Formats: sequence, C-alpha cells, structure tokens
Amino acid sequence: MADSGPARRAAASLLHWIDARLPLSALWRAQTRGHRVPDNFNVWYLFGSLALAVFVIQYVTGFFLAMHYKPDASLAFDSVEAIRRDVPWGWLLRDVHAAGASAFFAVVYLHMFRGLLYGSYRKPRELVWLLGCALFVTLIAEAFCGYLLPWGQMSYWGAQVIVNLIAAIPWVGPDLALWLRGDYVVGDATLNRFFAFHVIALPLLLIGLIAAHVVALQHVGSNNPEGVDAPHATVPFHPYYTVHDLFGLSVFLCAFAAVVFFAPDFGGLVLEPANFTPADPLRTPAHIAPVWYLTPFYAMLRATTATTLRLWALAALAALLRAAWRRRHAPRRLALLLAGGAVLLAALLLGEAKTWGVAVLGGSIASLFALPWLDRAPQRSMRWRPRWHLLLLLAFVLAFIALAVVGSRPPGAAGHVVAVAATFVYFGFLGLMPWWSRLGRCATPPATLRASPRAGR
Repeated sequence: MADSGPARRAAASLLHWIDARLPLSALWRAQTRGHRVPDNFNVWYLFGSLALAVFVIQYVTGFFLAMHYKPDASLAFDSVEAIRRDVPWGWLLRDVHAAGASAFFAVVYLHMFRGLLYGSYRKPRELVWLLGCALFVTLIAEAFCGYLLPWGQMSYWGAQVIVNLIAAIPWVGPDLALWLRGDYVVGDATLNRFFAFHVIALPLLLIGLIAAHVVALQHVGSNNPEGVDAPHATVPFHPYYTVHDLFGLSVFLCAFAAVVFFAPDFGGLVLEPANFTPADPLRTPAHIAPVWYLTPFYAMLRATTATTLRLWALAALAALLRAAWRRRHAPRRLALLLAGGAVLLAALLLGEAKTWGVAVLGGSIASLFALPWLDRAPQRSMRWRPRWHLLLLLAFVLAFIALAVVGSRPPGAAGHVVAVAATFVYFGFLGLMPWWSRLGRCATPPATLRASPRAGR
C-alpha cells in the first residue's frame, strides 16, 4: 500500500492556505461542533432539515429540466412530453420534480405544525417564525408558477382562475392582473413571465429567506419540546443531530422513491389526469381545482358567498358588542370601535363575495404572521398547557384537512357547509387566541428545566 503521508500533508497545506484567506474550516466547525442545540429533540424536529433537503432536490432537478423546457405556448406541452419520452432519464427528473413539490409542502406543513405544538413562534423567536411564514408564501408562489409551466388543461385554466382572482383586488388588482398576463388573455406572454419567476426570481428569494431563517434561528437558539430554554442542557449539533437528521433523511428518501417509482401520479394528487391534455382555451374542464397543497385556501375562497358574508357579519357584530361592553368606561375608544365596526359591517353586507373571498384567502395566510402576538399563554409548549388547548390545536388541524379535501372536490351543498364550518374554525382558532390562550391553568415546569433566566414566556 502506497504511503499516503505526503498526500495528507499536501491536502493539509492546501487547506491551511485556503483558511488563511477564507475561513472555511472555522465556518464548518461553527455550524457543526460549535453550534449547540437542546438535547431533547424528537422526531418532529426532522422536518426542518428535510425541507432543506427537498429544496436541494427541487433546485437540482429543476436546473436540468430547464435545459430542455421551451417556455412557448405552442411548444411547452410538447417539450414536457419530450423530456418524459426522449431525454435520457428525463422521465425520472420530471417525476422527481413533480413529486418533490408535493413532498416539499407535506414537510413544510409538518414543520409548521411542530412550531404550533411547541410554541416555537414565541419570544425570542418571532423573527424566525416571520421569516418562515415569508418562506411559505414564496413557496406557494413558486409552486403556482411551476404548476403553469406544463401548459396542460388544468395548468392553463388554473392560471385563468388565479389571475382573475388577483384582478378582484380593489384598486390595484386589474393593473396587476394585466401585468402578470402580459396581455389581455392568458397566453404566451403569461407563460414567459411565470417561467422567469419560477426559475430565477423566486428561487433566489427562497435561497435568501432560507439563509436568513437559519441565521436568525442560530442567533436565538432552537426551541425544544419542553418550550423552556435551558443552556446547560445542550449538545453539539454534530455528531448528535447530523446522525439524527441523516437517519430521518434516509427514511424519507425510501418513501419518496416508492412514490416516484411505483405511484408517480399518486392517484391524481401529484400529477392530475387533466394536465396530460394540451391546454385548450375553448374547452373548460368540468372541475377546476389546484394541487392538493393549495386546496385548503381554495376551499375558503369558494366558501365565501353572500350567505357566508352574512354569517361573518353576525360574528363581527357579536365581537363588536363584546368589545363595546368591555370598553364601556372609555368613551373615545368606544366611539372609534363602533365607527370601525359599522364600516366593517357595511363592507361585509354590501361588498362583493368575490372580493371578500380574495380577502379571506389572503387573511388565512396573513393571520399566521400575527401568531407570535396572538398567543398569550404563560407557557410555550402544549406539554404544560391545559389538555383542551391541545384539543383546540387538533381541531384547527382537522379543519385544515377538511378544507383540503373539500377544495379538491367538485362544488356541492354538503361540501359547502363543511367548508364554511372549517373556515370559521380556522379563523376562530387564530382570531380568538388572545382570549382562549389565557384561559385554563398551565403546569409549572420542573426546576431543572427552569434554570435559564429566559425560561417560560
């Protein structure tokens, strides 16, 4: 066996030369052995690293797909079929990229649920949560832009629906919709715009937000299932959680490969049958719905009708009367409250259902940004809160799942009732959180967990 000593010395010398000019070794140590995290992470803490892994998969496969894709309305559909049929391993790239979009949202939703479960949005991690929500909004935009590119039936008519919804935004909507289309109808200019967003603008924004999200997290430290900061109960990130995350990644890749190789369309959830037909502006599909990960918000939009607006008006009136009763000794604030409530009630009763549907859709996402200031419970984690707090969280999750199911199906009376009820549960959970989160008696964590001066809230 040849002596490897000179080779090792040469490599060490080269690394020393690079470190003197670019501190790669110090940066690696700071991110691995030098970065300390709580020692009680569980399986819920896998999904942040999995989201990063899926982003890398999407970026790499998207890069190779863009080499063969033609962003032209007359060639786009055929170019996607050519990738699947003629490009070596093109079918694999296409299926991995399509399944990766669904996997990305599945992992992100589980990551967000962990934040809700353990209060990871609470002080001092508000900015971490806000950056995560900004990532979520950017990811929705990225997914929608990519959904348009195959230029199939569902892609084309889905773009029609979304652009028309944007046009319903007061004042700026029509001009914004016209700019997005690039024309007065969805066509070649629209496809070019969404291709540019999908492969250049939004990936760059995602990379910047991911970097800011990670830096902000490392600055304030990770939360843990107990929701109590205890600096003494930490371990180096490497090797403890690199092994932890690599094991989770291995399990995920096995499940992901099973979907790609054995069920690439996953029953129509990943690849919809209608999208295997070229876009036809003269033939509208019987049922237009987005991919499953956007159907909860679509269901809220579809559930906003004139009758629903009256229900919202009654709910707003009840909230107004309750607030007026509490502020009966503050005449000026009461007058402002009554004036604002009267404007809201008039807008709900007189406004168009389509415009309010867009407002509900946007509000369902915007309300997540306010979560750090809505939660008033003395403890972060659900482990120390009353059991019914956890039941409310599960009701919120079940309402979100119900919206996803209803939004993927054709409109119907029963589905409409479920969507309206689930929408009220969704907004009730978030809107009433400042009230219900203060109710009940929270348990006190053991003294061993409360050693940090930053423990508790």
